[in-house]
Amino acid sequence: MKESILDVLLYLFEHYFSDESDLVRDRDSLQASLLDAGFSPAEIHKAFEWLDALAAQRPAAGHVRTDAPVRLYTDVEYAKLDAEGVGFLMFLEQSAVLSAEQRELVLDRAMALDQEGLDLDDLKWVVLMVLFNQPGSEAAYAWMENLMFGDAPAPAH
Repeated sequence: MKESILDVLLYLFEHYFSDESDLVRDRDSLQASLLDAGFSPAEIHKAFEWLDALAAQRPAAGHVRTDAPVRLYTDVEYAKLDAEGVGFLMFLEQSAVLSAEQRELVLDRAMALDQEGLDLDDLKWVVLMVLFNQPGSEAAYAWMENLMFGDAPAPAH
């Protein structure tokens, strides 16, 4: 089975980190579950490193910039995200779903995935996982969740 870090992360997110899951597990039991599901130990290890890096980058409470500068994407970032992904991140930031700091965290976590390119659906999952991990981002998380699983959100006026 050819899996990626994102496959492992999506499996964890869908089975253990969602609102419907009230299972509290330690890393060893999660790793055993992932092995039983058919993921390789190397990819499981990389996924846990990805999650550890995400948790380590949690912002200090109450620290949100409102005067974010324009973001210029590097060639490497643009190659991985493509125009659609970059446009989507700009849309999320302009719609106040993501702050500038959260956008940077999304970019960091997207670039840390072991994939050459991310399609829009993969990028949406990264955004959802980042927002899930951010204190005070419950409304933005709900908005993204609705975008992905519910009806398309109404445009803001």
